[in-house]
Amino acid sequence: MLLLAIGFLEIKFVHILDILLVGFLIFRLYKLVKGSIAVPILLGIFSLYIVYLIVDALGLELLSSILGQFLGVGGLAAIVIFQPEIRKFLLFIGRSTFNKERPWMWWRIKQDSGLDLGAILEAAKAMSATNTGALIVLSRSNDLKFYADTGDRLDALLSKRLLLAIFNKYSPLHDGAVIVGRNGRIIAARCILPVTENDQLPAQLGLRHRSAIGLTEVSDAVVLVVSEETGQISLVVDGKIYRDLTLQEMRKVLKALLSSSGWIESSVDELLEQQGALSA
Repeated sequence: MLLLAIGFLEIKFVHILDILLVGFLIFRLYKLVKGSIAVPILLGIFSLYIVYLIVDALGLELLSSILGQFLGVGGLAAIVIFQPEIRKFLLFIGRSTFNKERPWMWWRIKQDSGLDLGAILEAAKAMSATNTGALIVLSRSNDLKFYADTGDRLDALLSKRLLLAIFNKYSPLHDGAVIVGRNGRIIAARCILPVTENDQLPAQLGLRHRSAIGLTEVSDAVVLVVSEETGQISLVVDGKIYRDLTLQEMRKVLKALLSSSGWIESSVDELLEQQGALSA
C-alpha cells in the first residue's frame, strides 16, 4: 500500500514497518550491550573498518589485503566475542514469543509474582546484621532446573525462619545458593552456580558475588547476595551488581523485575532513576 511519493522515492507501509522493526532490534541490542565490555569492542571493530576503507582508498594493497582477511572472519569472531549478549538477546526473544500464560501473545500482561518479598528482605536484613553470608536466587522465566539439580531438593514454603536456618553457619545446607521459584517455594538449597569469567570486576568481590554475576549472565534470574565479610546486601541482575540500595529501593526493584512486563522492559538503572524522580 503506497503512503506517499517524494520524486522517484515511493514510501509504502511495509517500508515504515521495516524501519520500525529494525529500530526496535537496534534498541534492544543497545540495551544489552550498554555498560558492558561489548561497547569498546564494537568501537574497536568500527575503527578498524574505517582504517580499512582509508587504506583501500589509498591503494595500499598488502595492508588492505591483511585487514580485509581479518574483517572477512568478523562474523564468526563476533559470535565468539559477543556470546553473552547474543544469548541474552535470544533469551529475550524466546521469553517474549513463547509466553506460558498466553502463548498466542508476544507480550506479557503485568502480573505480580507469588514470592513473599517481605520474608526474603527481612531474612537478608537479619543475616546482614550478623554478617551471615547468603546467596538467594529468584527465578523468573527459567526454572533453573540444571542448577537446582546440583543441590538438595527441598520444595518448601518460603519463610524468613527457613532462610535463616538454611544459611546458619552450622547448617549443612548453608554452603551454596538457595533457588526460589516464582510460586513462592524454595526449590533447592546448597546449589552450585557458574562463576563469571569477567576479569574487570573489583578484587574485593568474592566467590559468592562472582557466582551470582555468573548466573545472571546466562539466565534472567535475580540474585540477592549478603556478604559474609561486610554484611552488605547486593542485588545482581543481568551480570551487573548493585551494592548501595536501601531495602525500600530493593523491594520496589524486585517487585518490578519479578512481575511480567511488556516488550520493552525497564532496566534496574531506569527503575532506580524513576524512584529517585518520584522521591525528589
